[in-house]
Amino acid sequence: MDVLVTPTPELKGSIQALSSKNYTTRYLLVAALAEGTSTIHHPAHSEDSDAMRRCIRDLGAELEEDDEKIVIRGFGSAPRDVRELNVGNAGAVLRFLMAVAALCPDVTFVNAYPDSLGKRPHDDLIVSLRQLGVEVDDHGGKLPITIRGGAPKGGKITVSGNVSSQFLSALLFLAPLLREDSEIEVLDDLKSKVVVGQTLEVLEQAGIVIEASDDLMRYRVPGGQRYQARDYRVQGDYPGSAAVLAAAAVTRSEVTIHGLPEQSRQGERAVVDVLRMMETPLVHEGDDITVRGNGKLKAVEFDGDAATDAVLAMVAAAVYAEGTSRFYNVENLRYKECDRITDYLTELRKAGADVEEKRDEIIVHGKPEGLEGGVEINAHYDHRVIMALTVVGLRCRRPLRIRDAHHVAKSYPIFFDHLQALGANVEWQE
Repeated sequence: MDVLVTPTPELKGSIQALSSKNYTTRYLLVAALAEGTSTIHHPAHSEDSDAMRRCIRDLGAELEEDDEKIVIRGFGSAPRDVRELNVGNAGAVLRFLMAVAALCPDVTFVNAYPDSLGKRPHDDLIVSLRQLGVEVDDHGGKLPITIRGGAPKGGKITVSGNVSSQFLSALLFLAPLLREDSEIEVLDDLKSKVVVGQTLEVLEQAGIVIEASDDLMRYRVPGGQRYQARDYRVQGDYPGSAAVLAAAAVTRSEVTIHGLPEQSRQGERAVVDVLRMMETPLVHEGDDITVRGNGKLKAVEFDGDAATDAVLAMVAAAVYAEGTSRFYNVENLRYKECDRITDYLTELRKAGADVEEKRDEIIVHGKPEGLEGGVEINAHYDHRVIMALTVVGLRCRRPLRIRDAHHVAKSYPIFFDHLQALGANVEWQE
């Protein structure tokens, strides 16, 4: 389905932030890798987290869920022998479970989204799994991928961090369960170090011991460990909330989002700092963020690697800022559900934005007077692009029609419900 975004001068009200998708998928996985019963309070519900639920159930975990929590009895280091797993369009879920599948004799990950996840590369993780003695059949590093494992061995492992930190996280989930100790060395650069920090945080909470170097490029992982069954509480989701905060910044607004802790380790918390740099009136106290937007924004320069999943929303705000903004160190945006640099900027230009790209940069020449709009644009099946283009549409002079906007459900199924509750003129179109 499409969404029609009609110019909206004012937003007002309060919403509760969705639970974090990144933490939910990690908690689901460590609960499945434990042998006892774990409880996750306030888990996220999205296509990605639901994909993890579905796959760990297929692998032998027992799940019971109500409105507030999910109780999981894990399979430990002995997942069920399954022939196929379908992760939908969830890249992180695929990569984490490719590593876990090394404990299984023969698992094929199917290609359910050939135009999105099916185009994304996984070569770097495949190289690392082969170092463990795992046989992998793939199609140029892409889906469908078959893992033939059963008895992976630890030792010295190298992994490239140049494309995604998810490959490293996948190995960190697997390595503690191997008999041998492991030493993991990251080659090249490491993207999204903050997200690796979240993985290490969750592993520590699950009772896993890992020694990491200060620069997060080298790890020593004792083998023969067991995940502990624990209780976990999921915090609010900054990546999704970034788009709502950006929407409040580009309009006249008084918008409060509850459930976003000041001390969060989510890198996308930086959206608060960036909006302050853009001179957006904003207060962050405890778990509440209040934006009193006046639509006046200043240009910024920002290293986007620290807050990958908030960059598109910040770019959307910069479209209406006075001056030229620069978001650098963002090449890994090219390897997401779509090329989030070229594809996103192509659609922004259709709406009238003045934007440029380099290999690892997005440059925005702001238009405080607003954009013309009045066009149909393609979100390339990407939830982050959908949310960011919606922010832009709120301040166009004529409506924007965003195609296939239902794919927002990948991370934020009620995004448009939340915007409507705040007064945004958005409506579904057949």
